[in-house]
Amino acid sequence: MADILKTIEEELPKGIVSSTNFEGANIVVYTMNKKFLLGGDDDIRAVVNKIKKRIELRADTEILLDEEKTEQFIRETIPEEAEITQILFDTQRSIVVIEAKKPGMVIGKAGSLLRAIKENTCWTPHVQRSPAIKSKITDNIRAVLYQNSAYRKKFLNSIGKKIYKEWNPEKIEEWVRVTILGGGRQVGRSCVLLQTPNSKIIIDCGIDVSAQGADRFPYLNVSEFDISEIDAIVLSHGHLDHCGLVPYLYKMGYKGPVYMTHPTRDIAALISLDFIGVAYKQAAAPIFSSVDVRNMVKHSICLDYNEVTDITPDVRITFYNAGHTLGSAMIHFNIGNGLHNFVYTGDMKFGKSRLLEPASTYFPRLETLMIESTYGGRENIAPTRRDAEQELLDYVNKIISRGGKLLIPELGLGRAQETMLILEDAMKTGNLQKVPIYIDGMIWDINAIHTAWPDYLSKNVRSLIFQDKNPFVSDVFKQVGSPQERKKVIEGGPCIVLATSGMLVGGASVEYLREFADNPKNGICFVCYQGAGSLGRQIQEGLKKVSMTNEGKEEQVQIKLEVNTISGFSGHSYRNQLLAFISNSNPKPKKIIINHGEQSRSLDLASSLYKSQKIETAVPKNLETIRLR
Repeated sequence: MADILKTIEEELPKGIVSSTNFEGANIVVYTMNKKFLLGGDDDIRAVVNKIKKRIELRADTEILLDEEKTEQFIRETIPEEAEITQILFDTQRSIVVIEAKKPGMVIGKAGSLLRAIKENTCWTPHVQRSPAIKSKITDNIRAVLYQNSAYRKKFLNSIGKKIYKEWNPEKIEEWVRVTILGGGRQVGRSCVLLQTPNSKIIIDCGIDVSAQGADRFPYLNVSEFDISEIDAIVLSHGHLDHCGLVPYLYKMGYKGPVYMTHPTRDIAALISLDFIGVAYKQAAAPIFSSVDVRNMVKHSICLDYNEVTDITPDVRITFYNAGHTLGSAMIHFNIGNGLHNFVYTGDMKFGKSRLLEPASTYFPRLETLMIESTYGGRENIAPTRRDAEQELLDYVNKIISRGGKLLIPELGLGRAQETMLILEDAMKTGNLQKVPIYIDGMIWDINAIHTAWPDYLSKNVRSLIFQDKNPFVSDVFKQVGSPQERKKVIEGGPCIVLATSGMLVGGASVEYLREFADNPKNGICFVCYQGAGSLGRQIQEGLKKVSMTNEGKEEQVQIKLEVNTISGFSGHSYRNQLLAFISNSNPKPKKIIINHGEQSRSLDLASSLYKSQKIETAVPKNLETIRLR
């Protein structure tokens, strides 16, 4: 493998290759021969079949048409109906990115328009969908990537060199182990260290927003964790309890890659920036800055579902749909070229929702499975989806009918969008009284990210977006974007408010609670998980008086509004879904590790799985290490 680039150059016609570079695990061959650029696919395929690695052929910068003429040609070639919103050039990598509202019209029949662009300009065209909702975060992320294209090219090449360095498994002891640095017998601060003799990989690195002090963070002060020895970070999804500390790792000096899906990259960046903003609002110093968030984006490597890639010399990963949030992924680790196959589910939903398809259950090989247990207890039996939706609509109509306001604290990612789809459909079909539905907090920005990556959504929602019937921009929703607009909502008549954060640990939902709390006509409805110790959990359990800050002054707020909790909407699998997921997994795991659940629920799920499936189970505490092989 050390001579892989040399092998490629030797296999291709002489004088054709101007340079060969790694882009992470992928290999890019650059050529100044236009004829070979346009007709060398057969030669490239022959080399791919020999070395079993992905190779892409691109033009050397010397033969690229200049950017101004290229943009002119693209705009003349692509129909106006495609609605191009911007054209970006990644000169270092000979790529032109065409962003349009109707990407299919940019591609053309069987890719004809993309071929025409390459034939006439030598640029390699990539097509992206424009968000139906304007998104600053998406624009800023793309700007970071293209403004740092020279750095990115060097960075990706350095990653490839590490991946393909010479490695001989016959010369080493074969072992694989995982250490739980967070999320063991608890929900929050998920973090796992995967180790082999050659690799150290961090899987998720989150913050427990409902905890205080050092208990908020994973155990990164242990001897096994040395930031200079970490080869890669792999993120399952963009919730704070899984991604919140990743920018801090870059602040600590980490300079390696972070692997995730495209939506997770956008969402993780947005949530990290919001975390900084919340800290400032609470007069606290944030633990990382926007510079660290930019570094995370700059070092990101994004993969699609079912795309296989090497991340170290002896570890290969594949993402599978987790059904939890937009772009959430279960991570399949192929370790030691088949030595051991390990799947980390992260948060997952094995059940159909309006927003997403259910979690995948097929894996090429599987020996050890690490699965979440948020709702793994015997009491966690969810109502049917239809019953849960009807219960929500009945409660909304009840509050509105008596002239009250309803607050639904939401996780901005996933649960808010699910609730929006239910409310929008009910209002359109006449099953919900017509009142304003206000959207506050970062929900709107996350809606924009959903519209930018519709391929990750359920077939129904994806179809609506493609037909310009985007439910997230329905006229039933009103965005709240300023303190003045929020004041109008508070002083106005009956309404529904969806606001972050979902656990009432900061954000707009806390402000609405303060204003709505003393009126018994009003209501609050919890539809997502409330972490132990969070204000949301305390109110669920009957708290009647809360100390809150208003314009810098401390005041006691009486909780007189009606409190309701509706099960069935969580993006996590309930107990029956967890058991069904294991039953449907193909192949069946030989060992199951339970994490991400309160202790009683984790132990209960482990016991049930062992009895019903006859599979070895383990429920490690934080700091425990389990040898997989």
